[in-house]
Amino acid sequence: MGETRIAFRDVSKRFPAKRPGEAEVHAVRNVTLAIADGEVASLIGPSGCGKSTLLNMGSGLYLPTEGTVEIDGVQVTGPNSQVAFMLQKDLLLPWRTIRENAELGLEIRGVAANERRERALELLARCHLGGFENHYPHQLSGGMRQRSALARTLAVDPAVLLMDEPFSALDAQTKMVLQQDLAQTLAAENKTALLITHDLVESIALSDRVYVMSERPGTIIEEIVIEIPGREDPMRRRRDPRVGAYVAELMSLLHV
Repeated sequence: MGETRIAFRDVSKRFPAKRPGEAEVHAVRNVTLAIADGEVASLIGPSGCGKSTLLNMGSGLYLPTEGTVEIDGVQVTGPNSQVAFMLQKDLLLPWRTIRENAELGLEIRGVAANERRERALELLARCHLGGFENHYPHQLSGGMRQRSALARTLAVDPAVLLMDEPFSALDAQTKMVLQQDLAQTLAAENKTALLITHDLVESIALSDRVYVMSERPGTIIEEIVIEIPGREDPMRRRRDPRVGAYVAELMSLLHV
């Protein structure tokens, strides 16, 4: 692992009351964590503990009330082209082909047509979508659409990927296949990623480290290093006998 790519330094976020007489919402409190170049980390915690708020601050969509978020040592003060966001929904544009969807970010940045086409085709092939470049989103399965969304996310070559439960809407078998695709692609591209998940085995299979958050206001209560080799092969990781012990530890921390 290299230098720190994304860091949250004593970050807190409070949202003002929506109506008079209501209390402000203290979403996260005193969160400090750092993720190195090429590292994948997961965030787990109870619903409403501020996981998505952290990702929104990492992307610059929200600013912290206190503390700072940094990308490559530079404070995040607004939306940042170094960060790409992947959500539960693929949000593909239905009137564009899969290739055209993958090119969207590059097109917005003014990249030449031949260059963005080459990059899109390369990533679609890596995401096992070769031969589907000219299909439209409605012609693909949910898993293939999420692969397309991953290709679009990687096409802009972000320093950091933020992923908010990207596979939660998929069936168990499709989810495992896409986890494999994601892990191999992140390893091949040497990407840094922060992943939100409620799936404890997913967090272990995909990550170098897992951060456990408390109930709201969310703070980091534990950092667990996953000492199972082969993060690029989550299918194999899942079969490791140590997974059960990690799951038991995470369940204990979450009071499950």
